[in-house]
Order: sequence, then C-alpha cells, then structure tokens
Amino acid sequence: MVQIFIPAPLRRLTAGQAQVAVVATTLREAIEALEQQCPGIRGELCENDGLAPTLQVAVDNRMTRRMSTPLKADSEIHFLPAIGGG
Repeated sequence: MVQIFIPAPLRRLTAGQAQVAVVATTLREAIEALEQQCPGIRGELCENDGLAPTLQVAVDNRMTRRMSTPLKADSEIHFLPAIGGG
C-alpha cells in the first residue's frame, strides 16, 4: 500500500495518525483515497484541482507538484509545508 506521511498540523484530520495507508496509482488517487478515510483533508492539501501553493510534496524522495505523478504499490508520499523567504 502507498504510505502517506501526514504533517503535524493536519493530524487533527487523521485522528492523530502520522501515517495513513491507501491504495492508489497516482498522487490524485492517493489524495482522493485519503479524503475517503479522513474527510476534509483534501481541502487542506488541494486548491483549484491542484496542490495548495502552501505545500510541497515528495513522492519516493522526488519533489513534484503533478497530480498525475505515478505511484508504485510501496510508494511513500510526504507533504511538506512550503517555506518562503524574504
């Protein structure tokens, strides 16, 4: 199963779980499956049918913003808060 690592600020939507397993073949499917288990989390992760601009995502240690990113059965997804500077 695909393992999704949940950042601390969003764990209120996962009953405190730091990691959630889903079955999915793309990043979009993984987010939809996560939404089924943890209603409301998609609204925190996505905006306008894409990733929220305040997040970065790593799939199998590679940064991506493509919702069509393919996943393997044992993929890992990490959502990371985007960091800005000024």
